[in-house]
Amino acid sequence: MNPIHTLKGEYFFLHDRNVFVNRASEDFEAPVHDHDFIEFAFVAEGTGFHHIGGQVHPIHKGQLFHIPIGVPHVFRPASADVAKHPLTVYNCVLSPALLGRLAGFVSDAKLERFISDLRDGVAPYFYLSDADDSLERLMLAMHREFSMPRDASSVYLDTLLIQLLIVVGRLKGSSSSVASRKLTHFDHLLSYMEQNLDKELSLAHLAQISRWSERHLQRLFQRHTEQSFKACLQALRIRKSCQLLRTTTWKIAAIAETVGYRDQASFLSVFRRIAGMTPSEYRKTKTSSTL
Repeated sequence: MNPIHTLKGEYFFLHDRNVFVNRASEDFEAPVHDHDFIEFAFVAEGTGFHHIGGQVHPIHKGQLFHIPIGVPHVFRPASADVAKHPLTVYNCVLSPALLGRLAGFVSDAKLERFISDLRDGVAPYFYLSDADDSLERLMLAMHREFSMPRDASSVYLDTLLIQLLIVVGRLKGSSSSVASRKLTHFDHLLSYMEQNLDKELSLAHLAQISRWSERHLQRLFQRHTEQSFKACLQALRIRKSCQLLRTTTWKIAAIAETVGYRDQASFLSVFRRIAGMTPSEYRKTKTSSTL
């Protein structure tokens, strides 16, 4: 049996930074290893296997893994032909000292206990699925901030890490109560709407996929968004169209169709009501403000 290689935090934590974030393409060269720090690994691309603690688990894009201190593991792609079968992982490694410091900024007792369990090695190995892309967005933001540091980057990274710990803690606890499961289910429904704005979204369709009645869905929208379903959907579509107006040169008709409006006149009417100006005026205002 090959000896297990131990990775030391002192190699990664440079310039008094107790966090390290990278994007790695996995292969068959890396040895089985453990480490003296806490690791969160997120599968960004591909499929493969996670060898950990004498077990082998198939993995795929969208999974997040917590690897505690001292637990031997390694990621392997699905085949030796990594060009055809790549496996790309974002690694976020944290020192126990950093988790101790972050716990001091947290006022929620349950979250503080979760962070302390991670720091002290009480929390075991676990993995989660990223149902609404929230984990991926946080990993991308942390990697960008770590690799391209700017003013107050260390503070911004701390806030991103706390967000990551909150999301992970919520996902772990979402199966612990009926109320949490219902809230998580509705949150996933909102994410589904955001990711499918170009489709014919209707209350009847959402009722079908959620297995809630249309009447109950209307109550949930009013309770948790303080809007009707129709108003919430319009707000999501106009928010997405504003993003596209700021970040693309697409024609307004193409943007309208992308966010689910087949009739451009309806899009213009709703946009003006919500944004207070036409799409052309909005684009001109946002473009001139960045010059």
